[in-house]
Amino acid sequence: MLCSRWQRVIWQAGPSCRSLPAPRDRRRPTSVFCSRGHWALSAGVVTQALLRPSRVAARAFSSSGGGMEKGLVSCEWLKAELASPSAPLKVVEATVYLPNSPFAAPEGSEGPQGDFLAGPRLPGAVFYDVDGVASPHPQGVPHMLPDEDKFAAAMAAMGIEPGTRVVAYDRLGVFSSPRLWYTLKVAFGHPAEVAVLDGGLPRWRELGFPVEEGPAAVPEPAKMARWSKNPEAVWDKSQVLDNIASQKALHVDARPAPRFHGEAPEPRPGLRLGHIPKSRSLPVGSVLASGSLARPESLTEAAEAAGLTPAALADPAGPRIMTSCGSGLTACVVGLALHQMGMPLTRWTVYDGSWAEWGAFPDTPVVRRSPDGGEEPVGPLEE
Repeated sequence: MLCSRWQRVIWQAGPSCRSLPAPRDRRRPTSVFCSRGHWALSAGVVTQALLRPSRVAARAFSSSGGGMEKGLVSCEWLKAELASPSAPLKVVEATVYLPNSPFAAPEGSEGPQGDFLAGPRLPGAVFYDVDGVASPHPQGVPHMLPDEDKFAAAMAAMGIEPGTRVVAYDRLGVFSSPRLWYTLKVAFGHPAEVAVLDGGLPRWRELGFPVEEGPAAVPEPAKMARWSKNPEAVWDKSQVLDNIASQKALHVDARPAPRFHGEAPEPRPGLRLGHIPKSRSLPVGSVLASGSLARPESLTEAAEAAGLTPAALADPAGPRIMTSCGSGLTACVVGLALHQMGMPLTRWTVYDGSWAEWGAFPDTPVVRRSPDGGEEPVGPLEE
């Protein structure tokens, strides 16, 4: 039966879940049936839940306006800023679809870029191809950070210069757009302000704000700038392995709790089940509400459940916080949420390969919840 709380249903999927039929609008994701699915609902039902009018009043702190300093802006703020920009501003769509999840491609989709070109899209927006610029990975892990030359070419093609402010959005609410925010602001140190559009395209359309359809204008390219990747902003498998013993960073896993505990299957086949030793669970669903970031009190509650108090998060001298997830997308959503609670970006790093990399190796340390509520090790590629 369909649970009344979409976060619990989506991110804590159980084997008995059934989804409901969804509208067959090509611009709205459609549902699938899942008797033993990786996610309790797929995108059609999720989209309806994310945009449920009765929940719109529960918008997070960004809706009051303000600037881009905290990395999150409201649709109302962006509409006003586009009408009278205070400095150069580029709106960038960074949609990624995730198969076997609530964020799968909608029925009839032409892919993220094809859907962007067909519309609807935000006025004047350009498209950032997260996977198109990603660095190749030996295990085929998607979304990896690009190298500096490829990233520089992508920024120049979109007309983004060092002084250009950027607002990132996606077609699913707040899902893949924080990945661009992290990439641009944290990993490559963009000197101008970067923010995520709270609620994304669904919220923008819900408010009745103007959109573009049909062929998109080709942006005027910018001069190629030099971009340097911050090595402290991204960790690899060897650094995560060392961290198990050193605890240099607090490791926060954004996957749904059943996957973290090894009690639900991974959406990608061939991965071991469980989590990295000494990591803590902060499911991305606990920091989202109605397609936006959750209210401040809900964020605090979720963080404290993972042992992260606002005071500790805001301490500039505190330990690094390393986030991971399935493939590096929702790790950035959780990072954005922690930043709203005061976490300095200088303390944050992302395990880029995340579980898609770690769980594919037969010899990486993995633990899961044991029958007595403790933890037990997981053997090589155990199903």
